[in-house]
Amino acid sequence: MSSNTDALALAADRLEGRSSAADRYPAPHDLARELDPRVILTPALSLLDQNLIDVAEGRCRRLIWTMPPQEGKSQRVSRTFPAWLLARDPDLRIAIASYELGTARRWGRAIRNDIASNPEKFGMQISRDTASAQEWQIQDHAGGVYSVGVQGALTGRPVDVLIIDDPIKDRAQAESLVFRERVWDFWTDTARTRFGPDTRVIVVLTRWHEDDLAGRLLAQDVRREWRHINIPAQADHKPEEGQTDPLGRAPGEFLTSTRGRTVTDWEDTRHDVGSRTWTSLYQGRPSPESGDVWKRNWWRRYAVPLWSQHPDHPDAYRVEEVDQIVMSWDMTFKDTKSSDFVVGQVWARKGANVYLLDQVRKRLSFTDTVAAFQAMVKRWPQATAKLVEDKANGTAVINTLKSKIPGIIAVTPTESKYARANAVSPVIEAGNTFLPESQIALFDADELVDEAAAFPNATHDDQVDATSQALAYLLLDQTGAHAWINHYRAKVEAQAEPAPPADTDPADPASPNLDPFDAMSEDPAVIRKRMRDARHRDQQ
Repeated sequence: MSSNTDALALAADRLEGRSSAADRYPAPHDLARELDPRVILTPALSLLDQNLIDVAEGRCRRLIWTMPPQEGKSQRVSRTFPAWLLARDPDLRIAIASYELGTARRWGRAIRNDIASNPEKFGMQISRDTASAQEWQIQDHAGGVYSVGVQGALTGRPVDVLIIDDPIKDRAQAESLVFRERVWDFWTDTARTRFGPDTRVIVVLTRWHEDDLAGRLLAQDVRREWRHINIPAQADHKPEEGQTDPLGRAPGEFLTSTRGRTVTDWEDTRHDVGSRTWTSLYQGRPSPESGDVWKRNWWRRYAVPLWSQHPDHPDAYRVEEVDQIVMSWDMTFKDTKSSDFVVGQVWARKGANVYLLDQVRKRLSFTDTVAAFQAMVKRWPQATAKLVEDKANGTAVINTLKSKIPGIIAVTPTESKYARANAVSPVIEAGNTFLPESQIALFDADELVDEAAAFPNATHDDQVDATSQALAYLLLDQTGAHAWINHYRAKVEAQAEPAPPADTDPADPASPNLDPFDAMSEDPAVIRKRMRDARHRDQQ
């Protein structure tokens, strides 16, 4: 079709009160491909298009879209979608905000240039009076695009469609409460005040922090007006719990990439960026920096290996000058990408301090789980007690190996995972729990810290379960964990009380003379005996 024919058709369409662009480009991708034939349509971008159409047609007024970086979301939302909207309705007043004005202005310039270079495709022209990259308008119409940074202003500018694209630049900004408050102030004081009753909002971002703009909007969504769609790089839903993947992927399946990333590329990225960045930016589930039940800064580190090669077994380790070495296992052996992990840990106790020496964390079949258990036993022959949770898959392992390997102890939990983690939290908070520094570690200790910080909201909690089990066995009387914690807390409170009479028994655990931090440094067996003696005296 010639340009003259196009112009006549567009003029006729205007007379009929509609734009032919709505018929030519039913979805934003159709326009994107018209402007650049190299554009790829992935399942994620196809789903994004469906949601953008819902926004355009009023079925969704508030959309939060979270997705891994560099997968085409910003190109679609902040470049193609505004142009597509204006082609359908040239009177729409669109604002684009980003972490800085320069970034938002680049999107405004790209949209302006797309329209100016292809007037026959859009049926409109840019006004010569207002045509800067930051602010421009459609000729003979009220619509156009205004670009602003999160520190900028929208004074005097009504907004029909607001797009907030990556309001946080990097980790430094994300972890700055000052900057997070600045972004929130932009939303409450600048953006929200420009809305009309039909204003539509799209927030598109990668998640850096649980308290980012998306996190706050969702936390305060009492009217349930926000539609949040998170596309993780790797599907991590649990079908057995009724969870589904927004793209219909099988658990463990990676995202089809606009950049041609292969499974190997995704796995390399996960390895290179580390578990915390992978979980937040790529999976869309940022965990608290400090942690909830177990805070990050509670963990202590040791920098000198406690082990050496065993003198009699070249594939084994030996540890000197410790009081006890145990294993702790949390079992799941479906060997599928959707299953939890098999986690086996080796812990050493010296006095009241415990040290994580080794860990295996893999998705394993039953046969591979048994082999991993036997290999760990061979590697750490001093581990006399092998703790295995006696439920689900752990029971099968116990039944298979108890007659072959000595020291397997079936542990039957009587409380929830959360309660068990809380029970041992004072031990970690008090600084009695040590993880190896990365330069000497036999495993990825940071992976445990990240999982613990995200607990109980993380997808997986196998390391937390194994750790809770080990610490309860090594440092707490398993039948009286809560009594020990209450005793510890009572001693902290007792420090502020007046001194007791001179005849107070210093061995009595109820005595306020006993410093709780001294108690923490004592042998746990001594603590348990003193508690039993106290309970006996109380009963008498």
